[in-house]
Amino acid sequence: MEQTPMTPRGEQLLRQELERLKTVERPRIVAAIAEARSHGDLSENAEYDAAKEEQGLCEARIKDIESKLASANVIDVTKLRPAAGQSKKVVFGCTVTVLNVDTDKEITYKIVGEDEADITHNLISYKTPIAKGFLGKVEDDEVTISIPKGQVTYDIIKVEYIS
Repeated sequence: MEQTPMTPRGEQLLRQELERLKTVERPRIVAAIAEARSHGDLSENAEYDAAKEEQGLCEARIKDIESKLASANVIDVTKLRPAAGQSKKVVFGCTVTVLNVDTDKEITYKIVGEDEADITHNLISYKTPIAKGFLGKVEDDEVTISIPKGQVTYDIIKVEYIS
């Protein structure tokens, strides 16, 4: 089974979603199905069909989360310490501040698991081209990354192992 890397925060968010699905959503859907059944003929009952479809989606998401948690490789970057005299390396879970050489804009990204990724909060999946370009690099490295719009060059300004 392939391991799913995630941060402690990512694991916590998945566990919270799983708990909500099992204790709130699942009982609500079961009640909706029972209510729809009480209306009689199921062959033309839109509420029943909708509730059954929602149940299928809910159960699929529960299985997906349980599978991810079972194969989780939780990486707590705050416990990493570079060897004396070594620069901090860009790794999964770290926060990296970079300077776009072309636009002179500074931006900070946190490299996270797929379920945590949220570009509006600068949380990027480790599978993105940008994150892949940064991984393994150290402060002061210059990185050129191919993206759909062409190529972009970044200077790595700072690497932090913070939560």
